[in-house]
Parts: sequence; C-alpha cells; structure tokens
Amino acid sequence: MTPVKPDWRAVTAFLDSAVAVGAAPGAVLGVSVGGARFLYATGQLGADDPAPVEPSTVYDLASVTKVVGLSTALMLAVNEGMIGLDAPISRYIKEFSGDGKELVTVRMLLAHAGGLRAWRPLFQETENRAAAIELALKTPLESPPGTREVYSDLGLIILTHAIETVYGERLDTLLGRRVLRPLGMHSVRFLPVPEDHHRIAPTELQPWRGRVLCGEVHDENAARMDGVSGHAGLFGSAPDLLTFAEWVLDGWTEGPADKRTGSAIGSSDRPSIRPSVLREFTRRQELVPGSSRALGWDTPTSGGSAGSLLSSKSFGHTGFTGTSLWIDPERRLAIVLLSNRVNPTRNNPRWNPVRGRIADLVMTTLFEDVR
Repeated sequence: MTPVKPDWRAVTAFLDSAVAVGAAPGAVLGVSVGGARFLYATGQLGADDPAPVEPSTVYDLASVTKVVGLSTALMLAVNEGMIGLDAPISRYIKEFSGDGKELVTVRMLLAHAGGLRAWRPLFQETENRAAAIELALKTPLESPPGTREVYSDLGLIILTHAIETVYGERLDTLLGRRVLRPLGMHSVRFLPVPEDHHRIAPTELQPWRGRVLCGEVHDENAARMDGVSGHAGLFGSAPDLLTFAEWVLDGWTEGPADKRTGSAIGSSDRPSIRPSVLREFTRRQELVPGSSRALGWDTPTSGGSAGSLLSSKSFGHTGFTGTSLWIDPERRLAIVLLSNRVNPTRNNPRWNPVRGRIADLVMTTLFEDVR
C-alpha cells in the first residue's frame, strides 16, 4: 500500500547528513512510484564550487551507462533481429577469434562471464579510439568462457564495437536518434555541449589529465574512446533517468498483452521493445552459480546498493562516480541516486553505504507492508 502523502523527512534527513559528513559534495534523489515523482537535491556542486545542487543538475553516470546506454542499444538489436544473445561475438566481429574466443557469446559478455580480464589501461597503451578497441579485441581470455564471473569493462567495450558494427553507427548517435531524443531525455548524452557545463557537477582532480574534470568523462578508458563507450561515458540528470525508468516500467505493465496483441514498449514516436526481450535482459541469468548478473543489469544482493527491501525481480546498476539506478517492477518503483563522490578525489569510501540505506528508507516511506 502506498500512503496518499508520503512523509519524506527520514529520507531527506539521511541524505543531508551523508553529504554533511563528506560522503559527496552534493546529491540528487529521484523516485518514481506508479508514475508519481519525488525529487530532492542537497549540497553543492563540488568541493570548490559552492553553487547549490538542483534536481536538474547533471552528473557523470559512469557505469550506469552500461544499462541506460549499451544494454538498451543491445535490446533494440535483439528486438530487431540484428544480434542474437546466444550467438558468438565472432559472428559480428571477425577479429575476435582464437584462444577459445569463438565460444564467447553476447550473453556471456553481458553477464560478465566471457572469460576476459576485468580491466587493462587502454588509455595508457593506445593513442586513439580505434586502437583501444583493437587492443580490447586482442586481449587473451583469462578463463574458459562461461565458467567464472569477472566484472569486465573490456567485455562491454567489445560489445560496443559489435553494436556499432551491426548498425554502422557510433553508439552516441545511435542512442540519441533511437532512444534519448524520442523519450525527451535531453540531459542524457555522451559528450555534453559546453553551454550545459554550468549545470554539470565536477568529478575528480585527475592526475592523468591534470585538472578537475567537468563535462569530460571520468573513466580513463572511456576518455581514450573519445568519451563514447558502452561501459562509461553518459551524463544525465535525475528527472531524465526517471523518464527512462518509467519507460522500462511501462514495458512490464504492457507485458501481459504481448502475446494477445503484440504490444510493446513505446509508440510510433517512441522506442519499441517487446516485453519478453526486456524481461530477458533484466532477469538474473545464473550463467555462473551464485552470480547476481542479469544482461548488463545487476540484481539485488545482500548488503548491496539495492538495500534489503526491493523485490527479487528488481534490477539496477551503480556507477563509480557515485550514481545508481534501481527499478522494482512489482512495485512500479524507480530509485535514482546521483552524486559526485569522487570530487575532489576517488579515495572516498563513505558513499557506498548510502545507496542501500536510501533504498530501504524509500521503501519504508512508501509501502506499509515492508515497515
């Protein structure tokens, strides 16, 4: 049951206190339940920027890019028959071969079970986007495909190349044309334009680039890829991420009609994805026993960023810069939490416990049956 007038004071007081003790310079919380929204901003733009945070403040989304960006593009490709989840990556990228790579499927890479190492410093080892992608493709496997979960940005970079290859279009223009602009998500974009920088929260004073980053992607490997990659690179505001989440939730509402009428998310001027595809991407895959991974998305785990009260069908993701998105289709609920906890330095561990606590406080504020 949802109260007629939720009392948000426990939620806002906790977020205020987290910012006050230095978990992040500022933060924005966005909640959508049954289409009704709550937005709250607290703190300042940066450690050295006293301008107040507003609900429309734009943050570097970091790995939330994986789900809002790359997974969404791949859902389009699967929905349109351009890519098969259980097809080998080598079907779409001939260069990804040898060393057992012919056994690596799209599904495995999305579930971080493709056998690739977690990371390598492409930004130091290459000079441009094409070379970074080439090196990712040539990186040897560390384990047999499908046997071990290793959270791998390299796998998502390879999937970025696959989606760009099949559509013949770079990821930023594909997403902008097919998803972001049709949904009216004008703040969500790779490569923010200079006129928007005044409302972007800064991230790190980064040694590699020798400056405080603002409007430039924080992730070094994404920066080497000209700021456009499936593993990181998107910027966005809480209201626009709620728009995305509500679009996803609409798919769950329309899901039962899928077999009867063929209805899907969207309309003639909005992105359209069959609910069966959306549900496949957001369910726990269990390719590796004990893994919480869906396809690009993650699912709730004990002590994780989703807290302890979201339903088992929930799905979401976090970002290194201090961002997160969780969606609970059973409750018609979305929780967006944005911060720049890496400003002025990434050596700030105070933010991680905030995410789960906020999720639990939102749940107890909205639903009497979980109190």
